[in-house]
Amino acid sequence: MLRLWPFAVRQPVTEVLEWSTDTLITEAAEQRIALRSVPRSILTVSHLLNAVDLARAAEFVRAGLVDKWTVPLWHMARPAASAVDVADLTVFVDTGEGAFEAPGKAVIAADGGAAYLVEVSAVLPDRLELAAPAGVSLVHPIVAPLGVGILTRPLEINRRRQGLGTVTATFTLQTGTDLSASSYATHLGLDVLTDPAVLRQPLGETIGQTVEYIDNGFGPILIEPVLTHVQRRSTITLLDRGAARWMRRRWLRSLRGRQRAFWLPTWGWELALQASVTPSATSVVVTATADTGGWIGRHVMFDLASGPVFREITNAVYDALGIRLTIAAPGKSIPVSTPIHLLTQVRLDTDRIELEHFGNRSEFAASLIEIPG
Repeated sequence: MLRLWPFAVRQPVTEVLEWSTDTLITEAAEQRIALRSVPRSILTVSHLLNAVDLARAAEFVRAGLVDKWTVPLWHMARPAASAVDVADLTVFVDTGEGAFEAPGKAVIAADGGAAYLVEVSAVLPDRLELAAPAGVSLVHPIVAPLGVGILTRPLEINRRRQGLGTVTATFTLQTGTDLSASSYATHLGLDVLTDPAVLRQPLGETIGQTVEYIDNGFGPILIEPVLTHVQRRSTITLLDRGAARWMRRRWLRSLRGRQRAFWLPTWGWELALQASVTPSATSVVVTATADTGGWIGRHVMFDLASGPVFREITNAVYDALGIRLTIAAPGKSIPVSTPIHLLTQVRLDTDRIELEHFGNRSEFAASLIEIPG
């Protein structure tokens, strides 16, 4: 039986997902090999404890510093639908996020108190069936799944006064699953990130190309391209609440760090419709910010309320009202007021994502880089 880390958590809980990707880059393409299909999950939890629990935490760590621990995954906790009694063999809780396992274990807690271990014999959509009575009475309990982890940083203890202090522990989990499913709409086999970024700070973005500057000191500076494609780098911040938190976790894990690409809408004003589009139309007329040659081969998203439509621009010619773009028939009517956004094929520019989990939301920021199509 592994030692349980039983202390109630303070917000936020910090979760770091780490992958390892081998990126092979040539002049016009790149290949990405996932060396770690399941990310390492590093969990940092903080606790506000009284003098007795401060002493318990210190002695726990002294006795099991290099041992494996049973760690409550408080960032995935759910409120129980009803109170729990000592003799109960059922805990009513929404298990739709798929974090609980049977046979396995879970913890229940209430009112910032310690966690109590229960043994799970079956997981049903609305409840956990227990292999033994709960053994504790709780009026407004929360239920959390468990992971197995090791301490990978020294335990930090900050004493505010004699009877109160803060304990911070960092665990690297030894368990995990490869969640490959995604709920996003797809275009040409890749997900389209249809969530606009949350403005937490000025959104950073750069557009450049990898080149070498040749300067012999006697004349003009020459530019020698190293890559044939332009690289657009973006920083986005995304925030999720409720069930969307679990969907985001599944999507992030499906990316496998830098390996898997996806489409990122620019959410910009590069194109504007000049006339409504019928379901069978094979061209659209727009005003545009670039010449005709710059649009061929680009991909666009028609941001309809009934669901986005994605298309590739196969040709572009001047028209009396602007520029006529040739696309495949959209299959539905597109009003003239519909926003159009360019799609850029991107991937994560990092193998490390840090998520902040609060009681009602999760949030993270990520750096992205454009890749050749």
